[in-house]
Amino acid sequence: MHSFAVIFDMDGVLVDTNPYHKISLKQFCTRHGYELNEEDLNNKIYGRTNNEWIRNLFGSLPKERILELGEEKEALFRSIYKDVIEPLAGLDELLKRLTHASIPIAIGSSAPRSNVDFVLESTRLKKYFNIILDQSHVEHGKPDPEIYLKVADRLGFEPKHCIVFEDSLSGVEAAQRAGAKVVGVTTTHNRKELAHTDFVIPDFTDLTPVGLYNSVFRS
Repeated sequence: MHSFAVIFDMDGVLVDTNPYHKISLKQFCTRHGYELNEEDLNNKIYGRTNNEWIRNLFGSLPKERILELGEEKEALFRSIYKDVIEPLAGLDELLKRLTHASIPIAIGSSAPRSNVDFVLESTRLKKYFNIILDQSHVEHGKPDPEIYLKVADRLGFEPKHCIVFEDSLSGVEAAQRAGAKVVGVTTTHNRKELAHTDFVIPDFTDLTPVGLYNSVFRS
């Protein structure tokens, strides 16, 4: 097993947040006079930064107003999710195994820092991650590869030696465009929709560093 690094998206990967994001998005949009459907969620919102999806839905707005609307939606999400939040099955054990094997790990998320901190503190996973990049670190959200290129650079690894865990199609595209290997997590899309990734999992149960490496870097 050669040297490699692992990068985790957050929403839909560390935690299965999307059902709760969907509830909060629908409440938020109804509050602002916009009815959301599944097509809007898939094509305009999932995997994108608040800056992008708010513009996608509401059109051009001043930056201050976008930040205000984004935080309003995220506060709604956190209030809905706080009592039921838990890490995806097997995640804590995999993070322990990766840390024990001295394999560098990081987070590359489209979420605002307020949500990243909320998730990591609520799940007690913060201790595993020294490198965390969120929406404030990029000019271009997924499917642009910027976030994963920057995380790989911070890790000191070429993207081709990084494994990215992703659930959204825009996130998978971002990681692949960066040149990374991608493991699809079936929280948001099914196995068939993620068939273009290197490996597909429902969660992290029984996943080991060696098993991960062999599944992704197989010839």
